[in-house]
Amino acid sequence: MRYLVTGTAGFIGFHLARRLLDDGHRVTGFDGMTPYYDIVLKQSRHALLERYDAFRAHIGQLEDLDALRRAADSARPDVIVHLAAQAGVRYSIDNPRSYTDSNLVGSFNVLELARDLKPRHLLLASTSSAYGANDKMPFVETDKADWPLTFYAATKKAMEAMAHCYSHIFGTPTTCFRFFTVYGPWGRPDMALFKFVDAIENGRPIEVYGEGLMKRDFTYIDDLVEAIVRLVECTPATGRAASAPGVVDTLSPVAPWRVVNIGGGEPVGLLPFIKTIENCLGKRAIRKMLPMQAGDMRATYADPRLLEALTGFRPCTSVEDGVTAFVRWYLEERPSRPTIAA
Repeated sequence: MRYLVTGTAGFIGFHLARRLLDDGHRVTGFDGMTPYYDIVLKQSRHALLERYDAFRAHIGQLEDLDALRRAADSARPDVIVHLAAQAGVRYSIDNPRSYTDSNLVGSFNVLELARDLKPRHLLLASTSSAYGANDKMPFVETDKADWPLTFYAATKKAMEAMAHCYSHIFGTPTTCFRFFTVYGPWGRPDMALFKFVDAIENGRPIEVYGEGLMKRDFTYIDDLVEAIVRLVECTPATGRAASAPGVVDTLSPVAPWRVVNIGGGEPVGLLPFIKTIENCLGKRAIRKMLPMQAGDMRATYADPRLLEALTGFRPCTSVEDGVTAFVRWYLEERPSRPTIAA
């Protein structure tokens, strides 16, 4: 099949594109190469993808609809996977406008593109942050998600709503998936795992927010990609809901649209997570214990039953195995020492 994937120089987009290429598909990548973090890491990801004859890269901003259309004309995609976004929960407090430009205007442009191209399936990356102040655990896709804690979460929830409208009006088969704390090799340097490993390895203190009491449903990157690849074949169709004991599908009654969690349903405490990193590195962390930051969620915990009902799969890589894989990449393979732009 032919894929158009936005965000192929990013962490998740790179891994998905490489998996699709390994599976024999053609991939057209679209990425803005923004300097949110060291662009060398992004360029290195793209350089690996460009070793494949079936990969073509287009550089441009999501806000530039003409640039997106040029990429789409080249791709003639059967499937569009929209992963590009302004990432970072905490950064959205300091620079909310960048989230409006990328996550709202950019996602609107992707919806406009799909409206014209009529792909077999449009898949859009959302976030577990959409559940916001909801304290019912585990998070089920049908739970209330009306109290976002950050502007990042608000833009992603708005994208889901815009996608539903387009799916209803124009019939675009659409799946929104909510990611739960994705980690692994080639990850972003602003993510907790990268920051912790880099600090511990180099003898610097790590900042532990929420006094270490937070919990996250960590999802290893290979598991996330496997789930996305399987969801590509689960094209929503009005009236054809997933059927499994105890599972309520999110399939819209008026559109070929649904939302799906991608998480394993096994939350891990922040302190045990740090202990795993220490064990992998063979070094103790210097811990600076801090209160919760504005916008942080105390816990994320996915109910993976809908994903499993649709695909027969749920994320299952242990934190020990996932952290070990990241540490090996950090010590042996990473192309530079990326830092977040000031």
